[in-house]
Amino acid sequence: MAVTLKEVAELAGVSRSAVSRTYTDGASVSDKTRRKVEKAAAKLGYTPNILARGLTTRRTKLIGLISNNFHNPIFLEVFDQFTRQLQESGLRPLLVNLSDETDADASVQMMRQYSVDGVIVASSTLPPGFTKAFKEAGVPVVNSFGRYSTAPEFHIVGIDNVECGRMAAKELVKRGYTRVAFLGGPETATSTQDRFKGFQEELTRHPSVEMTYSYAKAYSFEAGREEMQRLMADGTPADAYFCGDDVLSIGALSAIQDAGQKVPGDIGIIGLNDMEMAGWQNINLTTIRQPVQQIINSSVELIVSMLEDPSRYPEARLFPCSVVERGTLRPAP
Repeated sequence: MAVTLKEVAELAGVSRSAVSRTYTDGASVSDKTRRKVEKAAAKLGYTPNILARGLTTRRTKLIGLISNNFHNPIFLEVFDQFTRQLQESGLRPLLVNLSDETDADASVQMMRQYSVDGVIVASSTLPPGFTKAFKEAGVPVVNSFGRYSTAPEFHIVGIDNVECGRMAAKELVKRGYTRVAFLGGPETATSTQDRFKGFQEELTRHPSVEMTYSYAKAYSFEAGREEMQRLMADGTPADAYFCGDDVLSIGALSAIQDAGQKVPGDIGIIGLNDMEMAGWQNINLTTIRQPVQQIINSSVELIVSMLEDPSRYPEARLFPCSVVERGTLRPAP
């Protein structure tokens, strides 16, 4: 049986309210009483019930951590770092999978049932309407890896995906490729749209370079492999591809190698994210690094500040990306 607050109070010789105050942040309790309570609790093995305390304080310290792309290995790294950062900040992550969810209001209702204090939407593919729905419901919310806006309606932390598209195009042009292609994730994803926009805009400055584009069904290995198999079957693959995500790149790499082609000898690839797997020796992917740790640190800092000041004015925070040179593009001259 779990040790109760009443038993701790009796052993310590104090009231139950004194025990409760000892374990309530900011509550008034003397040092002498605190020592008595802590000594009795240690002897009995008492642990305060956080959820029960939340009924009194109306603060559960639960933060809904929402995403919808659990097929992408990058999110294993994202969730690992997010949960660590939230726990180190004294908060408790509640991981929620919104794959195939289309009703933003239903998601808001779900989070209310869990009495979360705030929400972090960690996704570049969920429509912005999900984050907006939490904001309109009065729930402190941050959109991590979201679409940048010069006039944000809610807190956004991420990268400039348009600029990343430009970076990829510049790298391919610099290395002398004249037939290039964009292989993006889902066409409806804002990250796909913005990365393609930057890629296309930069290539308009190089009329001698031929460009094509296509989209995978999802940000996943299987979708990247399937789309590259289709392109290879058409018989006219490009000389180099900007795959709008590392996991797409690895799927495309698999399809190219199965077709008997070499990377980068026959076809070059550049990805985006720089997830851990991209650096594995058998993959060795040239990619654009997204500063995941900085984005997560900033997102947690914002959600913590919103718990103290829910009316904090929305801001958009952008972090710069950089090219990581490995082995899937031919060397620059």
